[in-house]
Amino acid sequence: MTVSLAHLSDPHLTTGPSAGPPAEALERALGQVLALDPRPDCVVITGDLVDRGTPEEYRALREALRDFPLPLHLAVGNHDDPQALLAEFAGTGFVGGGTRAHYAVDHPAFTLVVLDSNVRHAPGGHLGAAQLEWLDGVLARRPDTPALVCLHHPPVTVGVPYLDGMGLDDAEEFAAVLARHGNVARVLAGHLHRPITAAFAGSVVTTATSTYEQSSLDQRGGVPDFLPGPASFLLHLSNGASCPHGASCPHGAPGPHGAPGSTWVTHAVPIPQPPKP
Repeated sequence: MTVSLAHLSDPHLTTGPSAGPPAEALERALGQVLALDPRPDCVVITGDLVDRGTPEEYRALREALRDFPLPLHLAVGNHDDPQALLAEFAGTGFVGGGTRAHYAVDHPAFTLVVLDSNVRHAPGGHLGAAQLEWLDGVLARRPDTPALVCLHHPPVTVGVPYLDGMGLDDAEEFAAVLARHGNVARVLAGHLHRPITAAFAGSVVTTATSTYEQSSLDQRGGVPDFLPGPASFLLHLSNGASCPHGASCPHGAPGPHGAPGSTWVTHAVPIPQPPKP
């Protein structure tokens, strides 16, 4: 049986005169998710859900997601306000039915863990000791079930100095928690507006592009351009087959005590763009 999760990021919804393009881009992305056959088990959006973190923007986001028929989970980014998000979404499935911006959802074939790396009024991210202790407990709770751990700020440097200067400042502590568990299939992030893949803490970290604007590859320390351009989302899937590498699997999610794990793969799915005028 194939299980899958669609991974979107950085829609930057807003209100007012500039509201149209990011809203239309998110609508196209969600439409492309629903065009998949089979449809994914759930969807996650890894932060920068809105652009200014205002209550009006979160109301616009809820309206945009109101009729979406699949389970959809939200993570906060540096442009978000966790309290304003929760004022609109607390108690709903969008935040795991709870009242915090970090939560876990037990899907039948995998555990989805959403972390809150938001630092108020700062572009970089931080998880903190209390949240990492909570994560340690969540990963231990279903040790034989693959876990997909989601946050906004990627825990790796990517060779773009401007972006690396606003990363996750406790990535080393985060890695230490993940390394204690053998069931982390993927670490899912956003923030960069670029598609990145890297090894991390015995697992694989991937970043999804923005549904709206992409950043240029500036390796010399300048500020990247952020321009509308080809967008995509990621589809992380497993067919449930055991990896022949068993406990040493470099690309799956091996269980503890040498138990073989499922093989997970990640596909980039292009989002159709509107015709140019």
